Amino acid sequence: MKKNFRLYIGLAILGLVSSCKPEIDAPTFSKGTADFSKYVAIGNSLTSGYADNGLYLEGQKVAFPNLMAAQMKNVGGGEFTSPFFPADKANGSGYIMLESLVDGNPVMKPVTTDLAIRGANAAGKPLYIKYTDPIQNLGVPGMRLDMAFAQGVGTANGNPYFERLLPDNTPATMTYFQYAAGHDYTFFSFWLGNNDVLGYAMNGAVSTVNTPAGPVEDPTKNLTSLPLFTQLYTNFITTLTAKGQKGVVATIPDVTAVPFLNTVTTARLNAGVEAASQGAFKNVIIKTKTGVRPATAKDLFPLTFNTAALGKPNEVGPGYGISPANPIEDHNVLDEAEVAQVSARVNEFNTVIKQVAESKSVAVADVHAFLNKVKGGYVYNGIGISSAFITGNAFSLDGVHLTPMSNAIVANLFIDAINKEYNASIPKVDISLYRGVKYPN
Repeated sequence: MKKNFRLYIGLAILGLVSSCKPEIDAPTFSKGTADFSKYVAIGNSLTSGYADNGLYLEGQKVAFPNLMAAQMKNVGGGEFTSPFFPADKANGSGYIMLESLVDGNPVMKPVTTDLAIRGANAAGKPLYIKYTDPIQNLGVPGMRLDMAFAQGVGTANGNPYFERLLPDNTPATMTYFQYAAGHDYTFFSFWLGNNDVLGYAMNGAVSTVNTPAGPVEDPTKNLTSLPLFTQLYTNFITTLTAKGQKGVVATIPDVTAVPFLNTVTTARLNAGVEAASQGAFKNVIIKTKTGVRPATAKDLFPLTFNTAALGKPNEVGPGYGISPANPIEDHNVLDEAEVAQVSARVNEFNTVIKQVAESKSVAVADVHAFLNKVKGGYVYNGIGISSAFITGNAFSLDGVHLTPMSNAIVANLFIDAINKEYNASIPKVDISLYRGVKYPN
């Protein structure tokens, strides 16, 4: 009888434990007040998945709009197609890869096989194989806000990434603005304006390029004026929301937040010059728009600067970069005054972006504020990210465009902004599924 009594007590306790087992509800997702059934992404290289100084299939697949669209399927999102290069031409335009690290210094190798090049235009620049089927990722590398309204950009002598999206019989008058706004959509993401500053900054705040015939104006390296930016941005967003469509826009990053302009420092150049000259020279000399002077820590050099040329003779004379008679050229340095000019213009553009977004009740993903945090090092979901070249996880090998991991983070910034503005609950992307820079095997 005692044994049976113990058995009853044991069964009672087991029943009590079972009844107290916590119940975990499956997450519920909601579209809120937005309609994601027809989502289009409008933007430049960052939207297209461009990375490692090229557009290629692996990068296209992890472009942040593609990652967003996959999450939107949980709340009624529809099909989202990108103009992917085919598998047998997966390397697209070609790109650069990290071949090795020699004494901690990266050695890059260009990838030139399995390209998607069909020919060349009149200037000898490549034309890419066409993709004219319907798409929703409308990102075009190199697209600027001012060029979005210019005619001829989609022709063979214009932007080759835009030209590949257009049928051969497309009128030369077709603009990117008309192309994008002509799509059928219920929701949009919009990230243009970066290149209206970045091209100018990357070229040392110089709007010309050197040719055998002399300096020539390059429209991709102009600094767009604030009045023009305001007019065009307002026009674009007003048109996109004209039928009540909802969307999300993004702010423009600070140019000093990207490795392209914060990796080759004055301190590193000075140390190299001093070591190579056995202490005879201690400072690099730069040419600015106001004169020639020693560089300071507030002057920024491009990632592509040829450090091996310092101190060597060139067509100007001896002692390149260490002699006042042969300084580092203006286009090879973004000096302190130019940094201030560019940063001020970025802030002005971002003010316009936020004001227009508020007036049209669209969400704002503040990429500018986020990347300023990243610049000094930031832990995101337990993973360290920073603007450090190669090791920072955020930027690809060109020092400007995003790694797959960073695309996932940016997708989450957009999702956070959408959820907040439209009372939605789109699930976030798991960034741990995506890599940073790919290291050599």
